[in-house]
Amino acid sequence: MQILGDYIRKVIDFFYPPFRRICSEQFFRYGACGAGNMVLDWVLYFLMYNFVVGHELVYFTALGREWCLTPHIAALCIVFPITLLTGFWLNKYVTFTQSDLHGVRQFLRYVSIVAVNLAINYFGLKLLVEVCGVYPTPSKMIITVVTVAVSYFGQKYYSFRVRKSE
Repeated sequence: MQILGDYIRKVIDFFYPPFRRICSEQFFRYGACGAGNMVLDWVLYFLMYNFVVGHELVYFTALGREWCLTPHIAALCIVFPITLLTGFWLNKYVTFTQSDLHGVRQFLRYVSIVAVNLAINYFGLKLLVEVCGVYPTPSKMIITVVTVAVSYFGQKYYSFRVRKSE
């Protein structure tokens, strides 16, 4: 895993020099990894919404009760675990490689930040799609802009922070 992370980091770093005066190397890596994961998220969401869920309500039984998900929320539920794992991997092995926190602790912290972003996604989709009438895919893209800021600061200062020497 680390070897692939090193390779991806070298590719991203190749494009960094023109941006040296604008942002830090770590922020550039975060942006590149985040953009890649975001595009993966958008493509998977589009495919799940249009071809797997097929614009239909999704019914399922859990906890002895029948549940129903709207198609845009069902697509979010399918895509979320995939981009959760790819995002964690990219942050751990490409962006925030100097964190000395244990991997399990990093993952649990990462999941807590992602849970906040999931709530933003859920309520944002409900608002934009069901209240404002915006199409699901553009709604997802708009919400992503908000979650990027929440995610960067949460991951940098909480999930993958570097502990100070005591």
